[in-house]
Amino acid sequence: MSDSLLIDEFCDALWLEDGLARNTLDAYRRDLAQFVSWLEKQRGKNLPTADHGDLQAYLAHQFRKKIRASSAARLLSSLKRLFRWLQRQNRIAIDPTLNIDTPKLPRSLPKSLTEKDVESLLVAPDVETPRGERDKAMLEILYASGLRVSELVTLKLPQVSQDMGVVRVLGKGSKERLVPLGEESLAWVKRYVAAGRPALLAGKGSDDLFVTSRGAAMTRQAFWHIIKRYASQAGLHATISPHVLRHAFATHLLNHGADLRVVQLLLGHSDISTTQIYTHVARERLKQLHARHHPRG
Repeated sequence: MSDSLLIDEFCDALWLEDGLARNTLDAYRRDLAQFVSWLEKQRGKNLPTADHGDLQAYLAHQFRKKIRASSAARLLSSLKRLFRWLQRQNRIAIDPTLNIDTPKLPRSLPKSLTEKDVESLLVAPDVETPRGERDKAMLEILYASGLRVSELVTLKLPQVSQDMGVVRVLGKGSKERLVPLGEESLAWVKRYVAAGRPALLAGKGSDDLFVTSRGAAMTRQAFWHIIKRYASQAGLHATISPHVLRHAFATHLLNHGADLRVVQLLLGHSDISTTQIYTHVARERLKQLHARHHPRG
C-alpha cells in the first residue's frame, strides 16, 4: 500500500475513533504528507520502514527551518499517533517515536479585549441592512456564548432554541453542550432570523443559521475578514480575531465572579487544565478586591 493511502486510512480511523474535526484531520494529513515526502527524498524509505534515527533527523531538519514550538508539538503528535496506530495494526514491530519527547510549550496568556473594546466592536455593524443584522447577531452570539468560530459558522437553525434561549453546540470530539445566549444576543438572533436571513437567502432553501448574500453557509475565513473590518471601524488597533472574542467571554465572566468550572463547561474544554490559563484573571481580581476592601490592602 502506498504511503498516501496509508495516511488516508489512518485519518479515517482517527475520525471513526475520536470524531476529530476536519480542520484537525487536515492538519494531521499535511504534517504526515510533508514527512513522507522528506522521508522518500532524503532517506529513500516509506512510512513502515522509518526508524528512530529518521524521526530525529526529520525533527532536526524542521528545527533548522526555525519551526515554532507549537508547530513542532503538533507535528510530533501527528507522527506519534500514526506510528502507534501502525503498531496496533501489526504493520510495524517497534514504534520509532518512543523516547522522543514533545517540546514543552510556554503557557502564553490569551489576548483579550476590555469590556469597552467589546462594546465598540458590537455596535460597529450597520443593523439597518441584512448583512449588518447577520454580522451583529454573529458577534453577539460569539461574545455571549464563547463559541469557537468553527462552532459558530456551522450552526444550523434547529440548534438554536429561541424559546429556551440556548444554543446546542457540537464541539471538539463531537461532544455536545448547551450554552445560554443571554437576552441581548437572543434578541438579535430573533431579529436576524425574522428579517435579515430571509433577505440574504432571497427564496433559497438552507438550514444554515448564518448565510452569505449568495445563500451559502458562512465560512471561518469570511467571518475572520468581517470581524477584522469591524475592528478597524471601531478603532481597535490590536489584532482582532474571532478567538479573541472567545477569550474576552471567558475573561469577563471571571472578572464578574464566575467559577472556573462553569467557564470550563461553557467553553467546552474537556480538561480543566486548559481553562486554567485564565486563572491569572481570577488572581488579578482577587488582588483588586483585597486592595479595595482589606484595611491593610
